[in-house]
Amino acid sequence: MTATVDTGTDLPTNNTDPFSHEVLEDPAPLHHELREAGPVVRLTAYGVYALARYEQVHAALVDWQGFQSAAGVGLSNFRFEEPWRPPSLLLEADPPRHDAPRRVLQKVLSPRSLRRLRDQWLADGDTLVEEVLARGTEFDAVPALAEAFPLRVFPDAVGLSPEGRENLLPLGDHNFNAFGPANDLVAKGAPRVAELMGWATARCQRDALSPGGFGAQIWSAADRGEITTQQAPLVTRSLLLAGVDTTVHGLSAVLYAFATNPDQWRRLRAQPGLARVAFDEAVRWESPVQTFFRTATSDIRVGEHVIPDGQKILMFLGAANRDPRRWTDPDVFDLGRDPSGHVGFGMGIHQCIGQHVARLEAEALLTALAKRVRTIELAAPTKRHHNNTLRAWASIPLRVGLA
Repeated sequence: MTATVDTGTDLPTNNTDPFSHEVLEDPAPLHHELREAGPVVRLTAYGVYALARYEQVHAALVDWQGFQSAAGVGLSNFRFEEPWRPPSLLLEADPPRHDAPRRVLQKVLSPRSLRRLRDQWLADGDTLVEEVLARGTEFDAVPALAEAFPLRVFPDAVGLSPEGRENLLPLGDHNFNAFGPANDLVAKGAPRVAELMGWATARCQRDALSPGGFGAQIWSAADRGEITTQQAPLVTRSLLLAGVDTTVHGLSAVLYAFATNPDQWRRLRAQPGLARVAFDEAVRWESPVQTFFRTATSDIRVGEHVIPDGQKILMFLGAANRDPRRWTDPDVFDLGRDPSGHVGFGMGIHQCIGQHVARLEAEALLTALAKRVRTIELAAPTKRHHNNTLRAWASIPLRVGLA
C-alpha cells in the first residue's frame, strides 16, 4: 500500500480495540470517546479511521463513490487480500455490479409481496405467542421469541425446507464475526465454516427451493436475464445471511427495551399501531448492526483531516444512532420519538433491502404479544452474545403478566 497516512499531530487517535470483549459487552464508553474526539479518529489498534458522529457516518453511507463497499465491508481489504468466501453481491459490490441484483431483490421484496405475507405472519405471531405462554409466564425471550419467529417465517418465505434451519444462526454469526479481525470469535466459528457454507450453497440452488418463494423468484429473474444463473444462488444466499441474525437481534432489542421501559409497553398496548415505530426506535437505540467498514477510493477530506486512498474506514452505526448532535435524549427508548433517519439499516444504495421484512416480523410478534401480555419485566440477569459486528443477546429472561 503506497498511500500516505494522515499522521498530523492534531489527528485524534484512540488505542482501544473496538472488537475486545470489554467493548462488545458495553460499547457506550468508547462511542462517547470517539464522538467527542472529533469527526474522524485514527484507531491505532488496527490502523484504520473511525467515524462515530451521525453527520459523518450518514455522509459516508450515502457516498458510495468515495467510500466503497467493493473492497469489503469488514476489516479485510479486498484490494490486497482474498476474501474467505465469494463477496456478497449486495453488501460488497458497488455500481454497476451491484445494480442488477439489487433491482431483482427490490421486486422480490416489494410492498405488494409483503402485503401477501402479512396476514399469515400475523397469524404465525399469534400461534407462537400462544405456544410460549402455554409453557408458562417465565421464559427466555431470545430462543423462545426472537430466534423462533424469524426461523419460522423467513425461511418459509425464501422457500427453504425445514431441515437444517438450525444452521442459519451459527452461519450468520460467523459471517458477521468475519467482518472484524481474526480474533477468538472468528476462530470459534472457523471449524464449521466449510460445512455450513456447503449447506447454504446447496439450499440456494433452484431445485432445493420451494415454488413461489423469494428464492424461486430470484431464479425466475435469472431465467429472464435480469441476473445470471451464477448470480442467482449468491443473491439468495445474501438474502438469507443478511436477513436472519439481524432480525433476531432487532427483535431481542425491542423486547429488552419494553422489559426495561414498562411505561413504553403500556403505550404500545394502548396504541398497537406503534409496533413498527417501536421496532425502529429499538434499532436506533440498540443498533443490532454496530459497525461496517468502507474503503476510501481517493484522498477524502473529513473535517480538517484527509483519509488517504485505499484506507479502511470503520463506521460506528451504534455511536451515530446515539449522537446527541442528532438525537434528543439519545439514550432513552421513547415511542414518542420519530426514529426515521437512524442508520441502523444503513443508508443510500446499500441500505438494508430486507428492512421492511424485519419490520413486518416485528409488527406480527409485537401485535400478538400486546394482545396477550399486560406486563413484561426481566426475571433474571440478561446475558450478551458477543459478535464482532452485531449487538446481540444470548439470554433475556422475562416474566410476563397476562392480559
